Amino acid sequence: MVTDFSTQTIHAGYDPLEHGHAAVPPIYASAAFDLENALRGDALASGQAEGFEYSRVANPTVDALEQRLAVLEHGIGAVAVSSGMAAVTYALMCAAEGGGRIIAPTNLYGASVDALGDFLPQFGIHTDFVSNINDLDEVASKIGPDTRAIFAETVANPSTTILDVEPLAELAHRHGVALIVDNTVPTPYLFNPILFGADIVVHSTTKGITGHGNAIGGAVIDGGHFDWANGRFPQFTARQQVISDDRTGQWHSFAEKFGKAAFIKRIRIKYLRTFGAVASPFNAYLSLIGLETLPQRVAQQVASAKAIAEHLSRSPHVIKVNYSGLGYTPQYELVGKYFPRGVGQILSFLVDGDANNVRRIIDGTRLFSYVPNIGDARSLIVDPAHITHREVPAEARIAAGVSDNLIRLSIGLESAHDLIADLDQAIASAY
Repeated sequence: MVTDFSTQTIHAGYDPLEHGHAAVPPIYASAAFDLENALRGDALASGQAEGFEYSRVANPTVDALEQRLAVLEHGIGAVAVSSGMAAVTYALMCAAEGGGRIIAPTNLYGASVDALGDFLPQFGIHTDFVSNINDLDEVASKIGPDTRAIFAETVANPSTTILDVEPLAELAHRHGVALIVDNTVPTPYLFNPILFGADIVVHSTTKGITGHGNAIGGAVIDGGHFDWANGRFPQFTARQQVISDDRTGQWHSFAEKFGKAAFIKRIRIKYLRTFGAVASPFNAYLSLIGLETLPQRVAQQVASAKAIAEHLSRSPHVIKVNYSGLGYTPQYELVGKYFPRGVGQILSFLVDGDANNVRRIIDGTRLFSYVPNIGDARSLIVDPAHITHREVPAEARIAAGVSDNLIRLSIGLESAHDLIADLDQAIASAY
């Protein structure tokens, strides 16, 4: 059996014999697929037969990506979508639809905070925010009868604070609550949250998975071990027309029909099919190509990120460096437990002076691109308070350490020596 991660990034989820012997997954640029005959068409439409009929629901290129991501994250299935935020909102809405509540920290990516605090409440889904998601007593105090899920990032952006997944999962499960985590920053190469008890994993595949800044995408992966029929999730036990057959009188709920796969099936059948944030087969192809070099890219980026973080910690005008992989941070033990390969390619640092100094540093770099993205082959620089986290309320932003003097880096594949030299000259010229 093939178990090595590097081998799976190239081969998992794809059989050339099923695709005209193409060595590389082809791009299926087709909106729909021939149903062949009336009987097969009826079986496909009713879900009794496996296959492809319409690319809004499933596409062979996208399917190859989904199968590969499910293997890499140790899940039972995956649904690829058009962006990382589509993955986040679909997963949270699927768990909490119909008046549920979510528990989450405030140190999330800016758009996630905006969705949880401002937008999802318009759909009847409310969030109880906590200041420290690793404080189990604080989290437990927020769990109530309407709580459906706990949501957090495995490595927070841009602080790189690490989520202590295992005890949080145990707490959630004692109360019949699901743990949904965003694993975008570390990618499956550095961390597999399902192995430590997470129920649902979401990704922005735009970032490290694709790795070249050339394709927007997202994914939801189901661990397949949560009981969605435990009484907290009425949407999974209500019988639904879309998966039933009223002609024969066969009515099903998602929990009845799909068991442990109820969540990922509901994501595809209800959310992807009706809300339509569909992954393009072209983007899925680029993500598949990116996955093939994921271990090599991320390993180099982690090594460079650590070297740059160590250098910045000794640099003039740098007050603080946020990088949990330094080896002497308060989360050192969690790094050893969850991240033996490293915590990822992003780091942030606080500089003295004011916002004008930050602007001069950013404008003074020559190798870093001023781009609001992470996980690219190119090294990127951004001022989060003004770009990626501007929609976060000021109080939460400051509590998360995202001040006007904070700079975030996403380290690419350039020479660490050259990147350090670029930062040194930019910082020196800014004061």
